[in-house]
Amino acid sequence: GGVDVVAPRRLHRENAIAEAVNGKGKFAVGKERVIFRRAPARRHCIAHRPRQPVEMFPVGVERTFKGNIVGKDLVPLSHKDWSAEIAKVKAAKPDGVFVFYPGSWGPKFFTQYKQAGLDKTTPLYSVFSVDGANLPVFQKYKMKHLIGTFNTMFWAPDLDNATNKRFVADFGKKYKGQIPSHYAAQAYDSLMLIAAGVKAAGGDAKNIDAVRKGMEAADFPSVRGKIKFGKNHFPIQNFYSRQVVNKDGKWQLSVLDTVVKDHAPVMSNECKL
Repeated sequence: GGVDVVAPRRLHRENAIAEAVNGKGKFAVGKERVIFRRAPARRHCIAHRPRQPVEMFPVGVERTFKGNIVGKDLVPLSHKDWSAEIAKVKAAKPDGVFVFYPGSWGPKFFTQYKQAGLDKTTPLYSVFSVDGANLPVFQKYKMKHLIGTFNTMFWAPDLDNATNKRFVADFGKKYKGQIPSHYAAQAYDSLMLIAAGVKAAGGDAKNIDAVRKGMEAADFPSVRGKIKFGKNHFPIQNFYSRQVVNKDGKWQLSVLDTVVKDHAPVMSNECKL
């Protein structure tokens, strides 16, 4: 990943990124309203006051969301009580709430959201807060109010292509039925990308120019399907709306629809590569 205002335009030519600029998930959440017919016309955004530039988070949504944002709260990392923010949500009665609460903050916020009864009235959208890495933990602690919540990402375990199906199946065999997260998916693509570059260089990994050229071609079987790279060496790729579902007794993220097609990072056209 990378900070939105730096990564798209200030990369060294030897960098090749197999994930995405940090703000793109938020960009896709804002764009997601195009997909849902019951789309939130009014949203409330709550997030940590991040160490990275603040525009990466709620502003990532604001770039593409065409409705009315009725409230926005940025809280410190020490925040543990969301009663004030939840009261604002109840008063505003938005059609949806977007949050960014990774790590231990997520379960605390989600629990308070449920205790306030908002899980039954106001759809919850998130990024880097509910994913394949922490869903097994949420399932273990029976946080059923997360079923049905939404987020966006460039990949999902049920993305329909042959490489992804094989990857998910092999991952499950190796790790006792575990469903891979997008972190595992991008790690797999990273290895395949490097291998493609070395192959294009005739096996000579020290031929940096040839390896780079081979990686730029992105001629490898990706779990995302066919992808390509922009001039700043970030992927030009699709983003998908995903929903937390219980499938065969396992909580996972399932693709609902394609939100953004072949999208390059914001400001990538300013890259000097």
